[in-house]
Amino acid sequence: MSNLKFQNALNRIHQNTPPVWMMRQAGRYHKHYQALRQKYDFMTLCKQPELAAEVALGPIQDFDFDVSILFSDLLFPLEALGLGLAYDPSPRLGRALTQEVLADLNSPEEALEQLQFQKKAVQATRQVLPKDKSLIGFVGGPWTLFTYAVEGAHKGTLATAKTQPSLYRNFCEILVPLLKENIHLQLEGGAELVMIFDTAAGEVSADYFRHELEGHLTQLATAFPGRIGYYSKGTLPEHLERLRAESTFAGFGFDHRWELPRILEQSSRGFIQGNFDQALLFADKAQFKTILDGYLENFQRLSPEQRAGWVCGLGHGVLPNTPEENVRYFVQRVREVFN
Repeated sequence: MSNLKFQNALNRIHQNTPPVWMMRQAGRYHKHYQALRQKYDFMTLCKQPELAAEVALGPIQDFDFDVSILFSDLLFPLEALGLGLAYDPSPRLGRALTQEVLADLNSPEEALEQLQFQKKAVQATRQVLPKDKSLIGFVGGPWTLFTYAVEGAHKGTLATAKTQPSLYRNFCEILVPLLKENIHLQLEGGAELVMIFDTAAGEVSADYFRHELEGHLTQLATAFPGRIGYYSKGTLPEHLERLRAESTFAGFGFDHRWELPRILEQSSRGFIQGNFDQALLFADKAQFKTILDGYLENFQRLSPEQRAGWVCGLGHGVLPNTPEENVRYFVQRVREVFN
């Protein structure tokens, strides 16, 4: 019950055709999701396992992605810790994290009870997925969750978060153990891999990343060798140099700022994912075909051996109102070019 192309990419086995999946492939751009949202609120879709599975299955049926993703949200660990969470429609926490609030948070053991729905959602998703499709889970990176906890959904310059390193460290003493258990329950439910999505990591300097963020990420990867992938938005090679040298990570996702063919040639283990600019999916049909072919030409110059580990996807998530026909064409064209 797994996708062969995806497993080959994880194990650096060369192949002609890469697996394809996209962040936020089950989301607001998709008519299947929109129809469900007319019946249910976002929290219900996430927390009722059968509904979460139905949302996750939709893009597999419509676009034939190789990999399905747990339908959930990054912020549920913050809710479980006692910070409150509502969607109206953007996420809003009940209270901001401070030193005083920190002392009043739930313990990781107490919080984990509130995340069991994710394990059930993974199990329900696996039950409805075709056997030749892979399934992955995800959690937010500690720094990204911290910025939400301190700054809220509209994070701005992150001045509040960046100037409170002691609060970040103290928060991680609770958060990182919870994330470990959160990852464990998703793997136990049947996820083949858990991605750490760290969309705020690129907002800090490389030095800050190394001294404050890197250690917690390494802790999570070391706890599950070969089962953790990492995606960060806006990072530079200087940010990820030591993390990419860690053998415990299963692989890395990159945004559109990176030159992915070069990363593939320089990398010797684990998957390398990305990095098509998601904004380009809004091009009209004729223009999009030209843009996509130009993008894929960069990978055609590589041999199958040089492309080993490539997971084809976007530099970030599918944006709201993205034309479905371009998502469908993206998947089809990749398979036509690399058949």
